[in-house]
Amino acid sequence: MRQLKFSICILAFLAATTTSCRKDPKPLPSEITRVEPEPTSAIKGFYLVNEGNMNMNKASLGYLDLVNGIYTRNLYNQVNPEVTKGLGDVGNDIGRYGSKLYVVVNVSNKVEVLDVKTGKKIGQINITNCRYVTFGNGKAYVSAYLGKVGDPKAPNGIVAEIDTTALKVNRTVEVGRQPEEMAIIGSKLYVANSGGYSPPDYEHTVSVIDLSGFKEIKRIEVAINLHRIKADRYGDLYVTSRGDYYTIPSRLFVIDTQTDQIKKVFNIAASNLAIDDDYAYIYATEWNYIEQKNTITYSMINVKDETLTDRKFIMDGTEKNIKIPYGIAVNPNSKDVYVTDAKDYVTPGKLHCYSPEGRLKWSVTTGDIPAHIAFTN
Repeated sequence: MRQLKFSICILAFLAATTTSCRKDPKPLPSEITRVEPEPTSAIKGFYLVNEGNMNMNKASLGYLDLVNGIYTRNLYNQVNPEVTKGLGDVGNDIGRYGSKLYVVVNVSNKVEVLDVKTGKKIGQINITNCRYVTFGNGKAYVSAYLGKVGDPKAPNGIVAEIDTTALKVNRTVEVGRQPEEMAIIGSKLYVANSGGYSPPDYEHTVSVIDLSGFKEIKRIEVAINLHRIKADRYGDLYVTSRGDYYTIPSRLFVIDTQTDQIKKVFNIAASNLAIDDDYAYIYATEWNYIEQKNTITYSMINVKDETLTDRKFIMDGTEKNIKIPYGIAVNPNSKDVYVTDAKDYVTPGKLHCYSPEGRLKWSVTTGDIPAHIAFTN
């Protein structure tokens, strides 16, 4: 699906440059929207990163104040006016660790570090073609493709270990080609390798890194074109394969981290998932080049029993209004489910809030390609 998005974004970029000599677009002003407040919420709110179109410098950051019911669109520009080009090009991930917020900006080759209370920029770490971030033991870990975007000859990727006090890279370790999401269980860090720059020669392994020595100790054979990797509270990992977009479908795999072996395969498509307590909330936007269409599905898995349930997290039929589901998160306190809609990838998207019963509570307009959420206490 990301290949399709890249194509759309590149076409949009070329169209803009053929009609005029375009200057770097100026950061958009902030906007305020009211949603249903939750005065007793234990979760204060969350930041939302909008990826923005590649080569258009349109990544943006919004903040939802759950307690007061206020969504601020383009917050980054409001609190960082001295950063003349805004957040940058393709906001690919966001994570909170302690008092800091880490925003991975892929094509701009940087990790922006912000104050979690204000969104004010306090630092930056430069990492080529960085992708995702995770945290553990006082460190931030960032996966990076390395090489130029789309280069089939790009070298193996890395994971960079960042000192969260000094905001500097301590160590790096080589993994597979085009590494994506990561998860930490115990003393091991697991990395989903995709090889997405060289189809059909995709990668098909999860790298296992010993955190103490920061060495890759093994690779687990899973499936081609891996992307998401999420840990449940029982020591298992849920790993998504995007397939080849032709005849090999997307699938979801479960890895037992005690044995580092696949213990179960779910024959369902999975583009992204959020795990909260005993449930995995899953959506799939599965593109097929042969059929030239997306197949969109929603499902839930009981991770304790490792069973696909009949329960749906959208029950009121409003999923038909979501054109391209692109991000998902579950409020650990209220159990509300947040789903983003990228729409056509080139215009503002939507953020939808669903109750635990699966009914739409509210929706709000976001930036382009809303995707990644980080909660604040």
